Amino acid sequence: MTLSQPASRNRLVAYGTCGFALFSSLAAAPDFVHEVAPILKKHCTECHTATKKKAGFSMDTEESFRAGSENGAVVDAAHPEKSLLLELISTDDEDVRMPPKGKGLNDEQVEVIRAWLAEGAKWEPGFAFKKPAYEPPLRPRNPELPAAVDGRTNPIDRIIDHYLAQKNAPRPAPLDDTAFIRRVHLDLVGLLPDVETVRTFAADTSPDKREKLVDTLLADKTAYTEHWLTFWNDLLRNDYAGTGYIDGGRKQISGWLYQALYDNMPYDQFVRQLVAPTAESEGFADGIKWRGSVSAAQITPMQYAQSVGQTFLGINLKCASCHDSFVDRWKLSEAYGLAAIYSDEQLEMFRCDKPTGKKAEPAWLFPELGSVDASLPRAERLKQLAALITHPENGRTPRAVTNRLWQRLMGRGIVHPVDAMQSAPWNEDLLDFLGANLAANHQDLKQTLRLICLSQAYQSKSESFEEAPKELDYVYKGPRPKRLTAEEFTDAIWQICGTAPGKIDAPVTRHSTADGPGISQTAAWLWSDLAEVPAGKKITLRKNFQLAKVPDFAAAVASADNSFELYVNGTKAGEGTSWEDPTSIPLNGLLKSGQNEVLFVVTNGGAGPNPAGGIFHALLKQGDKWAEIASDTGWEATAEIPDARGRFKSPPRDWKPAVAIAANPWAKATQQVSARLAATVTPLPMVRASLLKSDLLMRTLGRPNREQIVSTRPTDLATLEAMDLNNGAILDMRLAEGAKALLDRKFASSAALASYVWQAALARDPTPEEMRLALTLLGTKPGVTATQDFLWGIFMLPEFQIVR
Repeated sequence: MTLSQPASRNRLVAYGTCGFALFSSLAAAPDFVHEVAPILKKHCTECHTATKKKAGFSMDTEESFRAGSENGAVVDAAHPEKSLLLELISTDDEDVRMPPKGKGLNDEQVEVIRAWLAEGAKWEPGFAFKKPAYEPPLRPRNPELPAAVDGRTNPIDRIIDHYLAQKNAPRPAPLDDTAFIRRVHLDLVGLLPDVETVRTFAADTSPDKREKLVDTLLADKTAYTEHWLTFWNDLLRNDYAGTGYIDGGRKQISGWLYQALYDNMPYDQFVRQLVAPTAESEGFADGIKWRGSVSAAQITPMQYAQSVGQTFLGINLKCASCHDSFVDRWKLSEAYGLAAIYSDEQLEMFRCDKPTGKKAEPAWLFPELGSVDASLPRAERLKQLAALITHPENGRTPRAVTNRLWQRLMGRGIVHPVDAMQSAPWNEDLLDFLGANLAANHQDLKQTLRLICLSQAYQSKSESFEEAPKELDYVYKGPRPKRLTAEEFTDAIWQICGTAPGKIDAPVTRHSTADGPGISQTAAWLWSDLAEVPAGKKITLRKNFQLAKVPDFAAAVASADNSFELYVNGTKAGEGTSWEDPTSIPLNGLLKSGQNEVLFVVTNGGAGPNPAGGIFHALLKQGDKWAEIASDTGWEATAEIPDARGRFKSPPRDWKPAVAIAANPWAKATQQVSARLAATVTPLPMVRASLLKSDLLMRTLGRPNREQIVSTRPTDLATLEAMDLNNGAILDMRLAEGAKALLDRKFASSAALASYVWQAALARDPTPEEMRLALTLLGTKPGVTATQDFLWGIFMLPEFQIVR
């Protein structure tokens, strides 16, 4: 580790690759499926596929292509410009040129192949000119488990131990406690373990301490939700800003998704509510209504087919949305059949944006499980489709999601890539078992995560490799190292330094997981009657109550459509102007022993008669006893309005019981009132990056714009990312804020500061040499710049950025 280069002055990134390429090219390679494959198919496959393998050269698969011909390799990886393939297609010698017949490739086509070779001749995963014989099973299968060896009884270990024995391969070495606690914290809740948690865990000698830790992390509903929100936002292309959100061409599902994760909604129910959506979850199904002209493959029904196929079945229907797929077996008619289930109108089929004159019929991809009745209304067709996708006899859906979870925890899918579920898995028994196990556990994804994390396979040291791994003929050697996501990297800085922002962007209701009194009742929305309320109408709601003593603690949360002012015992306590954003109001010092009065002045807005109401909920504590005061029909209402001190010129004579009104328009605000009231007693945890709009730093660290489904993020460190980590303004600002915050803690010495950062960031103490370097940089009285540079040095370490 080198700490001598100042962080804010042209840092030079000396970033060990640790199994990852340091830089990836800024120039995009040609699209293999749509640009390269058609050229190869037109000019090369007649002589070099199936039984025709002239000169011993076959292009059936990537493996055979890279194996080359009887004249050697056709691609020179070290010097792509000298590749035999390029020489043969570009030469002017007609006796040598390939193909030997016809005019050959034109200059533009040669340049496409040249650019493809220059970028590593990347082959589309799962693509083959000759269709592979493998076809994934449709039905679920629960394989017979091999016998346990050496007491390793976890079903995953039984399967993998048998697999390794067949290959005469060693088991990966076990992970020590420090590495395990860091890995499992980041994998399950996306946060680093705090220093005291690491110490306690290391000192614990209980044989079941890892199991207890996994259960504790999964039980932290808020941390779990706010970590896995990133995974599902990527997969469901949901975000808080971006294309379509302003002009109404796109709708968030943030509130629904957050609550579904918080409640650990069973996966089959989760899928059904996205495929046949509710009003809160329809944003996924509706996709993006692009402005202007779009290709036939991007109309909303086709987006629906592509999204449903990719997300829940691991099937690529994007190619089949234009033409019969080059990548797998899916046909244009099948993609349109799925799209037609969603469409309100009959769809004409287009092939490569040209109308065919044929009409698409609503149809499900696997008719052996059942069919969709084309005569039914759209909503009923979608319910039938949702039932088929989650049908107990459809093994593809649970296999697809458990493969995604395996990839997220273990660094590589059992099927790779995770959206190519037509490809053969490296261990079919493992994939089938995980799918069957999810069904047996009532579709509880947390149980799948628990099962994986408690396996010795997960609790093993990561596979190591000097170069980017080759996926052909993959052999399992253990978990793969994973880079921190953009959100994890950001959260880690805030967590270590204590500098997280105070507000979120996501329109969700957060929950506290700390112990508190609990909310035993729900406040009601009140008005003076049930009639439509004129715009500008005001009323006063009142609650009188007795207190034996002044409370030790008192706080309230209130909201109104459209605004309110709150008075307590003749003093203005608070106000609010948006029913969508309830207001927290401290009541300490405003209440007294004996008679108390709350006046709640509510004002309606709008341009004409519309629903109006107000909601109030308070928590009071005396000793160890809690009490609640909530708006209900025990309150009173009057048309009289108090003055600015909360007093009436004369007592109103028209007090009458307040009326509780339907809370449907304000259901979300009602939930927020309860959540914010609980948070006044048990504060909410740190704001997470997953709840914020993306910034430049997060984007260059790999957070996608989510206009397309993203099921895995890049593992390579891109050039722009390296530049941002070197001299990016946002990171520089965050490190400066972090340095100031750490210095405000008044550590006893520079050594104490350095030790804390090392323990918090890496879950270990610094070595003597690392401490010497840190103290050389920090000095005896570290300033902001030196501390900032020290933080940068730690955060650039591969040990920090890579989960091993």
